[in-house]
Amino acid sequence: MGRIGARYVVNRMLAALPVLAGVVVLTFVLVRLLPADPAAFFASGPAMGPEEIEALRRQLGLDRTIPEQLAIYVRGLLAGELGRSLVTGQPVAADLAARLPASLELTVAAFALAVAVAVPLGVLAAARPGSLLDHLVRLIAAAGVAMPPFVTGLVLIHLFYVLAGWAPDPTSRSDPYLPSSPPVTGFLTIDTALDGNWGQFRAVCGRLVLPAGTMALFALAPLVRMTRAAMLDVLTADFVRTARALGLSRARILLVYALRNALVPVVTTAGMVLSYMLGANVLVEKVFAWPGIGSYALDALVASDYAPVQGFVLTVAAIFVALNLGVDLLCAAADPRVGLE
Repeated sequence: MGRIGARYVVNRMLAALPVLAGVVVLTFVLVRLLPADPAAFFASGPAMGPEEIEALRRQLGLDRTIPEQLAIYVRGLLAGELGRSLVTGQPVAADLAARLPASLELTVAAFALAVAVAVPLGVLAAARPGSLLDHLVRLIAAAGVAMPPFVTGLVLIHLFYVLAGWAPDPTSRSDPYLPSSPPVTGFLTIDTALDGNWGQFRAVCGRLVLPAGTMALFALAPLVRMTRAAMLDVLTADFVRTARALGLSRARILLVYALRNALVPVVTTAGMVLSYMLGANVLVEKVFAWPGIGSYALDALVASDYAPVQGFVLTVAAIFVALNLGVDLLCAAADPRVGLE
């Protein structure tokens, strides 16, 4: 990376600080506007009266004004603390660190599957506009947009687990009856492969298929539509007609010349889709009992546990900023006409 690229990265990181600060403030205020009292929720019981609930509210700092609570929370963030979960009793940073690999493994697997299917389908559909394949691709894209991910997940569970019996039970990431592998990366597919635990590796991959397929169908729709649209636009360009006149093969024109020039909008869309998947996998994780940060945040929201929800939103926002920066750098590498100046 040259000097312009390094300066661009630094400027983007500095520009992201106000965005993250806005996320912190907005999330903090919105969570506290919810019609729920964490102290009343966790103090439920026959021995808990109004005095005990009020004492717990003072202990949690909920008796202070929202600006005072926000100031305390920001001081903790500056010290590297995200608070403590009332449900697990552990620091939120530790909970998120333990669950983030599960969410990333699911999201990356789904995204890789979506890209591997969407890009070839988009290229083939653009190469034969109006054909049966083109109509089929557009139908798949429309179905991916129309069906919410949690509905797709329930349908896949019913078809492949309940009816066909091909898929394992959607209750965990691994087979509890097989020996586990020592955690190295937190990605069970990688950890079991490093350990040579191939029985558990197959079980992990089998349990990854349905949730990853659910999210991949959701991500496939915008990717295939953008790939098709970008390729249709590029295939009408002068340089493509020149390549055809020179007698170059159809495959070379599509894959080397047209696809390379269509990559910028495709990569931009892929970055946006991947960023959105990190937040949209909340319900998918809940449907498949996947122990990621999405299901962790949803459980905390139901329990009126503020700190995990705030930590989840801040984590996703930071990943979103990093992904957008990576997309800009990839666009500049894919097309030299896209500069970083």
